[in-house]
Amino acid sequence: MTAIDSFKTQRQLTVNGTSYHYFSLPALEEAGLKGISRLPYSMKILLENLLRHEDNLTVKQDDIEALRAWLDTKKSDREIAYRPARVLMQDFTGVPAVVDLGAMRDAIKKMGGNPDQINPLSPVDLVIDHSIQVDAFGTKNAIDINARMEMERNSERYSFLRWGQTAFDNFRVVPPDTGICHQVNLEFLAKTVWHDEKDGHKVAYPDTLVGTDSHTTMVNGLGVLGWGVGGIEAEAAMLGQPISMLIPEVIGVRLTGRLRDGVTATDLVLTLTQMLRQKGVVGKFVEYFGTGLADLPVADRATIANMAPEYGATCGFFPIDQATLDYLRLTGRDEQTIALAEAYAKAQGLWYGKDSAEPQFTDVLDLDLASVEPSLAGPKRPQDRVELSQLKQAFEKLLMDANRAGEKDKTFKTDDNLDLQHGNVVIAAITSCTNTSNPSVLMAAGLVAKKAVEKGLNRKPWVKTSLAPGSQVVTRYLEVSGLQPYLNRLGFDLVGYGCTTCIGNSGPLPDPIAKTVSEQDLLVSAVLSGNRNFEGRIHPQVKANWLASPPLVVIFALAGTTSIDLTKEPIGHDKQGQPVYLKDIWPSNAEVAEEVAKVSSKMFSEQYADVFAGNQDWQSMAVPAGETYTWQSESTYIQHPPFFMDMSKEPRPIQSIEGARLLALLGDSITTDHISPAGSIKADSPAGKYLQSKGVQVKDFNSYGARRGNHEVMMRGTFANIRIRNEMVPGIEGGMTKHYPSQEVMSIYDAAMRYKREQVPLVIVAGKEYGTGSSRDWAAKGPKLQGVCAVIAESFERIHRSNLIGMGILPLQFQGEMTRKTLKLNGTEIISIVGIDGTMKPNAEIKAIIQREDGSKTEIALLSRIDTQNEIEYYRHGGILQYVLRNMLKNSQ
Repeated sequence: MTAIDSFKTQRQLTVNGTSYHYFSLPALEEAGLKGISRLPYSMKILLENLLRHEDNLTVKQDDIEALRAWLDTKKSDREIAYRPARVLMQDFTGVPAVVDLGAMRDAIKKMGGNPDQINPLSPVDLVIDHSIQVDAFGTKNAIDINARMEMERNSERYSFLRWGQTAFDNFRVVPPDTGICHQVNLEFLAKTVWHDEKDGHKVAYPDTLVGTDSHTTMVNGLGVLGWGVGGIEAEAAMLGQPISMLIPEVIGVRLTGRLRDGVTATDLVLTLTQMLRQKGVVGKFVEYFGTGLADLPVADRATIANMAPEYGATCGFFPIDQATLDYLRLTGRDEQTIALAEAYAKAQGLWYGKDSAEPQFTDVLDLDLASVEPSLAGPKRPQDRVELSQLKQAFEKLLMDANRAGEKDKTFKTDDNLDLQHGNVVIAAITSCTNTSNPSVLMAAGLVAKKAVEKGLNRKPWVKTSLAPGSQVVTRYLEVSGLQPYLNRLGFDLVGYGCTTCIGNSGPLPDPIAKTVSEQDLLVSAVLSGNRNFEGRIHPQVKANWLASPPLVVIFALAGTTSIDLTKEPIGHDKQGQPVYLKDIWPSNAEVAEEVAKVSSKMFSEQYADVFAGNQDWQSMAVPAGETYTWQSESTYIQHPPFFMDMSKEPRPIQSIEGARLLALLGDSITTDHISPAGSIKADSPAGKYLQSKGVQVKDFNSYGARRGNHEVMMRGTFANIRIRNEMVPGIEGGMTKHYPSQEVMSIYDAAMRYKREQVPLVIVAGKEYGTGSSRDWAAKGPKLQGVCAVIAESFERIHRSNLIGMGILPLQFQGEMTRKTLKLNGTEIISIVGIDGTMKPNAEIKAIIQREDGSKTEIALLSRIDTQNEIEYYRHGGILQYVLRNMLKNSQ
């Protein structure tokens, strides 16, 4: 074993006759690091990681000691190098990562290196789950139609991934129409305790990962420490680079009591999201403990862990306990994996039991599970929880804010003679990893459907319904329970296995409804069991999006409106014309538990037995061969990216940014959905015009996410969100800006290209929480290709800040009370950022000079948000992948 192990902590553990080496935390405490047994469980995992990778270069003895010192203040400004065991990807973020690896192979070959050096060094699993769209719905063959259309639209991408599967070592692909990456991870890929061979020994260690999707946190419900990173950072981790991170603060959440009848895990997570957002946990770990864990199964824990990005935390961790082992057994893990997880956790002090001492946290919050109320969240942020009883009032306020209150009861006729109103639910979707991994809420949805059908209720005709589970196991248990036919009767037929509506793949609304919504500018609703509901994300025509549990999704499909108080008003009327209320068709916890008991280990074992094989279409696909990829110039899906073009063997010196123009002046909470291309491609957008110039018909545009492997599409779609508001062009919604000095209004892309021809560098100026939301690498890649050199904001989301640096973009933060508003910026300014050079230090103060239209100048001091020395190196090289590539080239010579 190659670790230095200066504390002499290596021990052996024998499990069912098999011997494993491991680095012992109790032995570390005996060696002098007193008190580490009281560290939060998530911090113990970080500590073990440092122990195992101590090399006197990236991990030194005092890094290990810094974890013990954390106990003194419960916070730290210490940077550590963390190496997760594996990497998880989905296809939207995975395709550009594999494209980059392919481009790196070309680049290293061009510079005289060996292309075979470019391989994942850590295990990588890519699950194709983001490409299926809800075109067909409400029919028994909806999944067949949608799956066929998915293959037709994405054959180029899938062929490319098949090449990656054969060209790269340590890289597996779960084919389309299998499940959602986080649910597949929870149910199959994760082991809780990992082991591999090193120096002739089996070495056991905690299962850890990073993923190219922010909801990677879901697996924390299984005692596996994981979180989302940008594709750029994940690629570096795949290539053996440690993830540079500050030792986090850890907020403990003490759960007590148990959920009341009629209250779901979804209600609980929406409550926690609101509570933790109010607390402020951005960049921190959250760890759950307390007596309430005893009645909280792993499926509920995973629901809570999943939404860590929504409450702002790096992760939401649950320690290993008996429920963890029960879930591993239920989902078909082999007995040795389960036995090792138990033995290792107990040997390391990672086991949580009723007699376990309470860890020491930075701060502790309390929640009595019995206090949780049925809830939704919306209309555009997941932390904006609304109690079910207050929804009608919340929607009426929305109408008032939109100056449409006078139309509250007005009806609008569709071409097929339906009466639409503001507040009508036009999308009701059981979707996303958050809830479709949880048998209790899915069985509850099935029971609601059964009771509704028996009462003679049906969905309203204007509601587009869909059921998109996170794995094929869900279909199995809904069928075995006999509940799926009732869901089908209400239009919740299976539409596919994937993220669908939650990521904007909701498909088109029926033409008559779409036409009326558009012509009358109706404020209609979507109700979905997802985790994100940002503006423009779910569907471009739907302005109010509400997160809710699967059974509530069914209820709202029946009610057909969000302008309703379901605690008092009837959902509809039965066969005798009598009103039917929520309480009449809502199942008891006992009824739900009876159905959940039908879920068996055999279901998981059978469904995952051949998970990497794929269907006949996948297996018969033509696959390119070779160590480097043969790029097709005519492809509109996969193109050779320019990030490594003309790359020198040594980095060029860092230089000041002189005479930059503002490309956009933005407000607070600019999400990666606002920045990165996502959802549908408009025909008259720069990306739409590009595709049409290549002979692609509008009906074949597919989504931005599906075309992430083509930088030409993606750079044209950057900052093109229909809801983005650039303060340089007040009163205009969408990706527009004003070019200076011409003062012409044009698309942000067109302006960026014009500035590029004029050799003018660009900056973005924004408010608080810049880059919040999903970890999208194109939210950094796109601005880079548009010529953005720096982003100046009041604060940054954690992943996006690191992604900017990973692409060679400088993140700068206003200090104190200074903002774009106090500086009275309007977009006419010329900004120079001076004094940045090879002597830069982390978190340095950087001088910027603002030259205004009248010629006056203002000098300000900004804080560099390059937080660590590793990040300085990445920035110096022009990006993290360039840094990795140059190091690989040096090592090969």
